[in-house]
Amino acid sequence: MYNVQLPSGKTLYQLQAERILKLEELSEKVTGKTASIPWYIMTSEATKEPTQVFFDKHDYFGLQKKNVVIFEQHTLPCMTFDGKILLEKQYKIAQAPDGNGGLYRALGTSNILEDMDARGIKHVHAYCVDNILVKLADPVFFGFCMEKGADCGAKVVQKASPTEAVGVVCKVNGHYQVVEYSEITTKTAERRNADGSLTFSAGNICNHYFTVDFLKAIVREHEDDLIHHVARKKIPTIDNNGQPIKPTIPNGMKMEKFVFDVFAFARNFAVWDVIREDEFSPLKNAEGASKDTPTTSRLSLYRLHKKFVENAGGRFQLSNEKVNGKTNGHVEENEVSSNGSDNEDTPVIEVSPLVSYAGEGLREHVEGKTFIPPLTITMTTKGNILVKGQISSN
Repeated sequence: MYNVQLPSGKTLYQLQAERILKLEELSEKVTGKTASIPWYIMTSEATKEPTQVFFDKHDYFGLQKKNVVIFEQHTLPCMTFDGKILLEKQYKIAQAPDGNGGLYRALGTSNILEDMDARGIKHVHAYCVDNILVKLADPVFFGFCMEKGADCGAKVVQKASPTEAVGVVCKVNGHYQVVEYSEITTKTAERRNADGSLTFSAGNICNHYFTVDFLKAIVREHEDDLIHHVARKKIPTIDNNGQPIKPTIPNGMKMEKFVFDVFAFARNFAVWDVIREDEFSPLKNAEGASKDTPTTSRLSLYRLHKKFVENAGGRFQLSNEKVNGKTNGHVEENEVSSNGSDNEDTPVIEVSPLVSYAGEGLREHVEGKTFIPPLTITMTTKGNILVKGQISSN
């Protein structure tokens, strides 16, 4: 639901919904059959109702309501470091969501697998909603995993540095798993191959493929085998007099399961190494943090869309460069600098997912043209494509 201040004002959910719509359209063009891609959204107890209200308010962004299924994960009690259960109120146990690995229990208790069976679904793409670049139901990823005969798969990116705070996909005792960065020694993290590349380089981005049969096996046979991970957190509680306490340092433990802990149960696991700049830019922190903020997410999308336009034959000229011997200072109604950029180096370029899922379909609109940012390429309510931006007369 978060708005990262794109020119369009679109939220992460809207961007993702429109990617589904575009993929349905592309699928129909290829197959000649009406395509339907159901979207299952797992929320916490606290976010389920706001999420439902948000989608109702926006009419599901053009998707069919029956194809957007919102379900809730479970919670687990919070504990002190010596194992005592914390109270949120005198009459209420403090609880927290059971992690993204709570997906498997929720799939069972919410009858999601039965719903998938009823729809004839055989393959599933699971991802974290905070990634602004995520390619929902990526047909290339699906095709790769299916061609490999995989029952479980993961997209990975090359680690930016040996000590980057991401888990690593690797084999442990013959089974694939994700080893968290906190569990890897610096010496191991810095180990390199003969060609200089990192030995443990496959950064996990929480972007996975599953067959429905694999999910059924996890839910029915292995869910109880998934371990709980301890997260030290600041947990609101009460004192001995029943007065609320808001701790400033971690005061207890939350128990979580991780979605990737099922990798060990895969009979055939596939890994797809993707380009970070094309597929991974998470939103995890507020503005002011050093990374993974609304600004870094927004800039990542601009850079990807710039690549889309350039690959389709378009070019860019910053508006403070000279055009016909004169400096052009044109700025659209965006809060951007005089060179049409959101920051010093990144021009504002937004391509609606309704126009292009992954860069396709742009050539007839941009080839041979030189644009002065900001540039937006959108689709009108009548289905027409609108290119809004100044074109250089050079």
